[in-house]
Amino acid sequence: MEKRRAKYIFVVGGVMSSVGKGVAAASIGKVLQSRGYRVANIKADMYVNIDAGTIRPAEHGEVFVGEDGIEADQDLGNYERFTDQVSARENYITTGQIYAEVIRRERNLEYGGEDVEVYPDIPKEIIRRIEACQKKNQSEIIIIEYGGTVGEYQLLPFLEAARMMKAKNPADVFLVLVSYLPTPALIKEQKSKPTQHAITDLYSVGLNPDFVICRSEHPATSDIKRTISNVCSLPVERIISAPDVYSIYDVPVNFEKENLPATLLKTIGLPPRRKDLKDWTVLAGKIRKIKKEVRIGIVGKYFNFKSCKDTYISVIESINHAAWGLDHKPDIVWLDSEKYEKDKQKLKELDGLSGIVIPGGFGERGTEGMILAADYARKNKIPYLGLCFGMQIMTIAYARNVLGLKHANSTELNSHTPDPVIATMADQVEKIKNKNYGATMRLGAYNCVLGRDTVAFGAYGVSKIIERHRHRYEVNTKYIAQLEKAGLVFSGRSPDGILMEIAELPKNKHPFYLGTQFHPEFKSRPLRPHPLFSAFIKAAVKNQAKA
Repeated sequence: MEKRRAKYIFVVGGVMSSVGKGVAAASIGKVLQSRGYRVANIKADMYVNIDAGTIRPAEHGEVFVGEDGIEADQDLGNYERFTDQVSARENYITTGQIYAEVIRRERNLEYGGEDVEVYPDIPKEIIRRIEACQKKNQSEIIIIEYGGTVGEYQLLPFLEAARMMKAKNPADVFLVLVSYLPTPALIKEQKSKPTQHAITDLYSVGLNPDFVICRSEHPATSDIKRTISNVCSLPVERIISAPDVYSIYDVPVNFEKENLPATLLKTIGLPPRRKDLKDWTVLAGKIRKIKKEVRIGIVGKYFNFKSCKDTYISVIESINHAAWGLDHKPDIVWLDSEKYEKDKQKLKELDGLSGIVIPGGFGERGTEGMILAADYARKNKIPYLGLCFGMQIMTIAYARNVLGLKHANSTELNSHTPDPVIATMADQVEKIKNKNYGATMRLGAYNCVLGRDTVAFGAYGVSKIIERHRHRYEVNTKYIAQLEKAGLVFSGRSPDGILMEIAELPKNKHPFYLGTQFHPEFKSRPLRPHPLFSAFIKAAVKNQAKA
C-alpha cells in the first residue's frame, strides 16, 4: 500500500497583527490531533535575528525556551499548551536562520559554483526546513504559522516557499487566512473590505486561501461569510467565524462548532477518524463557570511597553491552569517594583494579595524593589514563588536580612559587591567578557534531584525531575553553607550537587516560600497544571481564606 504523503497547512494573517494567528494555528493542531492525526506546528518569523533570545520581552513578547534550548517566539508556548507536544529547533524558523544557512552553504561551495540568489534559494531553504520538521516528527499534518501579515515585504520569500510547495504538490498544500473584521463604532456593522484586500494581496503572489478565519468582536454574520466566500471563490462553509471568546481555550471548541475539523479534513483529502475533544470541552466550560477568585500579584518591571500578557504569557497561563484546577480563577495584579524603591510604605499593598510571583528578568532596574517585596513576603508569611531571577532575588533578600550581609547582591547587578551570593556561572565568564550573548546561556532541559521531606518533593511527588532553564547566573557555592545554616533549604540540585535549582523555606517556617532557577511555566498544561504552580496556588487559596 502506498504511503500517504504529508499535508501542509500554512496559516497567514491579514489586515493587522495580533489577531490570534498563534492561537488559531495551535487550535487547528489541537482539533486535528483530536481526530487522531499526528500533527506538528512550526512558527516562521520574519525578523533577521537568528532567534528570539536577544529581543527584549517588552518588544516582542516572552522568549519561550524549547526542550533542546531553542529560544523562540511565544507562539511555540501556545503550540505546546494546546497539543501537549514538545517544541524544538525544527519547530522554529527565522529569516536570520535562513540567510545564515544559505550563506554558510555558499561559503562551503555547496551550490556547486552557481550564483546564489534570493529566488529561488531562500524559499528552497525555507521548504527544506519545513520538510525536515515533518520528517523528524513523522507528522501527517504540519501547520506552519507565518508571522506578520500578507502585503509585508519581508514575508514575500516565505509566501513564495508556500507557492512553490503548492505548485509541486497541489493536493498536499493548503492555506488558511486569519483576518480581522472591523466593526466601526458609529456604524456598528462588520466590514469585510480589509479582508478582501488581504485576499487580493495573496492573489498577487500566486496564492489563494482555502479557508478564511474571520476574527472579530462578535460572530461573523451570514452576509459577511457569503461576501468573503464570493470574493475568494470558496464554499461558504470554509469561511469560519472566530469571535472573541472567554478564554483562548474556547477556540478549539468554537472551531468544532463551526465544523472546521471535518471540513478541513475533507478539503485536504484525509479520511475522518475518531473524534475526542471531550476533556478540552469540559475544561473550557468549567473555566466560564468558576466564581471564586484568588488574588495573585506579579512583581516585575516590564510593564511600561508592550502588554504584560505578552511579556509573561507562560507565567499567566501557568497561574490560570493551577487556579482552575483548584476551582478558582486568578485575579492578577501587576506591581511595578520600582515604586517600592521610592516609597517602602507602598509594600503594604502586598498585604491584600493571596500570593506573590517574581518572574524571570534581566538587568539592574527595579531589582531593589523586588528584593524588598521578596523580604516582605517572607516576613509576613505571604506565599511566594520566584521564577529564575525570582529565586536569585529571594536568595539575595535572605542573605541581606537573615545572614546580615547588607551588601549581598548578584554579580549581574553589581560586579563589585563584597558578597556575591549570586555569581556568574563559570562557563559564562568568557562569553560575557567577549559579548557573546546569542544562544549562550544555560538553555533547555536539565535534570534536577529533589531532597526528601521538602516542599518541592511534596509538590512533585518524585525525587528526579527535568525542567527548562535560561540563565547565566547561579547561587554562589561559597555561600551555600551559610545560607543553609541560616535556614534556607536548597531542595533541588543538579545531579552532581553543584548547582542549586530550588530554594525554599520549610513549611514550619513559612506557608510557601520557594524559588526555582529553572522556568516551570514552560511545562504547564491546561489539563495538567505544573505541580509547583499548583502547590503555590493551593497555599495562596489557604492564605486568602485566613484573611
